[in-house]
Amino acid sequence: MQNLSQVTAAHPDEDGLPKSTLVSRNVTVQGRRTSVRLEPEMWMALKEISNREKCSIHDICGLVSLRKNESTSLTAAIRVFLMLYFRASSTEDGHARAGHGSFDLMKQRAKISPVASQEKERLKTLSPCAAEDDGGEEENIMPLPGLKSGASAYMTGAA
Repeated sequence: MQNLSQVTAAHPDEDGLPKSTLVSRNVTVQGRRTSVRLEPEMWMALKEISNREKCSIHDICGLVSLRKNESTSLTAAIRVFLMLYFRASSTEDGHARAGHGSFDLMKQRAKISPVASQEKERLKTLSPCAAEDDGGEEENIMPLPGLKSGASAYMTGAA
């Protein structure tokens, strides 16, 4: 199996320019065919969810389409759905088994050099907007009726 950096790295095309790592696929949503461009990992996650939920990727995309805000693109809504689906299934025990809980360890797993990390921190001080995070919840998707409010309950069965 390829590691994440092998899958997501942009490879130059014939002209030496980086080509997109996004993969376009057609999905049928509410009886209409539409094209969605996602990273390979997002397509794999959609397939994993469709297997777990015993439905098709088309079914999932149709449900996301019905529940998203009108002004939000289907692609963006699918990405948010994927994050919320797996976020709702994560546990503290799972985080501990994955080695989460230390930013220094996270940087080691990401193979970020101390110099690169320091440079990114320096750039943040030059651009205050880059460091801002309002901590607010995602507003792109409407919650399902009857579920707990909050992102983790969205389309996950968490009630």
